[in-house]
Parts: sequence; C-alpha cells; structure tokens
Amino acid sequence: QVQLAESGGGLVQAGGSLRLACAASGRTSSSYPMGWFRQVPGKERDIVAATSRSGESIYYADAVKGRFTISRDSSKNTMYLQMNKLAPEDTAVYYCAAGSQFRIGPLTTTHQYEYWGQGTQVTVSS
Repeated sequence: QVQLAESGGGLVQAGGSLRLACAASGRTSSSYPMGWFRQVPGKERDIVAATSRSGESIYYADAVKGRFTISRDSSKNTMYLQMNKLAPEDTAVYYCAAGSQFRIGPLTTTHQYEYWGQGTQVTVSS
C-alpha cells in the first residue's frame, strides 16, 4: 500500500505560480509511475502531467505544456508540480496518483492508477 498526500494548493492571482507537492509513504521502496490530475465540479478528472517509473519519460496535457513542470525527488519520496503563468481555467482540485510498480508509464488515464491523494484546491483569480 502507498499513501499519498498533496500540499501546496491555495489562492493565487492570474499569472502567478504555485508548487504542489505529493508525499508518498508506505511501500515506497519501489518506484511507481506517478501523475497529477485535476477536477472541477461536474466534470471528469483530467490528466495534467505524468512521469514514468524512472522519471525519464514525462507527459503533459496540451493545456499546461510550457507552463507546468512535473518532477520527483526519490530521496524524499516526493513528486512536485511547478505551475507557472496560472490562469483562471487552471482552477480545480488537484490530485496526485501512483500506478502499479509493475507498470513503466507515464500513465495518462485515471483507471491506470491505483493510489490517490485526497486532493488540494488551487484557485486562480482573474
């Protein structure tokens, strides 16, 4: 079992930046493909960015390319999402997720992930 906990959400003005963190605990001795998703009320949870098990391969949704950066620090069992040039349409609850240790990734759909954090709210004001 892997437990995930997001932090770093908040309220920011358009054009500003935030950095989200996802701390993993539990069975973290193995590497897992990991990702960030976001969800607004009444809509599906969408992929934002994902990293392969090794961290060498990365995927970004078109909406965030050039603005968001996903990274991971294996020594701290933590994944990050640096979000720059934020816009009101980035407002959502952001979730981190981890997939099976037997998959390489990056994984881009919700059903491919086994473990989820509780989510952190990001609100961008115009």
